[in-house]
Amino acid sequence: MPGIDSRDITSNIKESVCIHTSKIYDSCRDKDCIEDLRVYPTFESQRYIDEAISVRPKSAELLYASIDVEEVAFNQGYYSIDVRYYYKIKGDAFALLNRSNEISGLAVFDKRVILFGSEGNAKIYSSNNLLVGNDLQALPRTNLPTAVVEVVDPIALGMRIVDICDAVPYDNDQLDVPEFIQNAFSDRLNVSGESRRLYVTLGQFSIVRLERDTQLCIPTYSYCIPDKECVDTNNSDPCDVFRRINFPVDEFFPPNTISSADNYKEARAQVNG
Repeated sequence: MPGIDSRDITSNIKESVCIHTSKIYDSCRDKDCIEDLRVYPTFESQRYIDEAISVRPKSAELLYASIDVEEVAFNQGYYSIDVRYYYKIKGDAFALLNRSNEISGLAVFDKRVILFGSEGNAKIYSSNNLLVGNDLQALPRTNLPTAVVEVVDPIALGMRIVDICDAVPYDNDQLDVPEFIQNAFSDRLNVSGESRRLYVTLGQFSIVRLERDTQLCIPTYSYCIPDKECVDTNNSDPCDVFRRINFPVDEFFPPNTISSADNYKEARAQVNG
């Protein structure tokens, strides 16, 4: 590292300590464009969809991601990670009289990745968790690696209505919706029997990784003492807060050109209006 003497860094090391932490064995990132993902609308939204001549996406919110890890039989040390994403989709349905009604529904996307997670045969016990009604250690957990999925809310790229006769043939009419997912909607979801179906196209960014608990020996320099003072925002001077806001030049002098969105925040802001 230019400008820094490695001897200065070494001289600041106080001691070596052993820590228990999670080590990342493998990871991947994805930029998925999920085309024509079926939306299971609420019963009220279904009425608007049946009468609509066009639809427009408004937003997509990730409600939950369920994760399952299994060993890959033909590839030692590798594991398949199955992720099921549950999305709350919102949009506008336009009727002949140019009226718009908000529609909402559930979309489900299944994704599988294979990553290296090494092997381990030890049975792991912990005294932190107790069995209900018994003063016993928690049951030993398996030595599978832990899958971690980091996801941001997707970008709703498009939406369309399809008559049932033109619907995608592999659509699932037997969707099992967990109760806590159903509770995220104000009305019951319509999963079958409709005459027209709603599809959405989403842009999804995600990172998937496999971790294992391990012990590492690391150098320490000192204790982590915060050097930032706490600020009480409730008693802040409003004029002082206002003075820290940059002058909105673009509001008074519109730019000569308008650039398209080239990052996640800009794209979501454009879609959500």
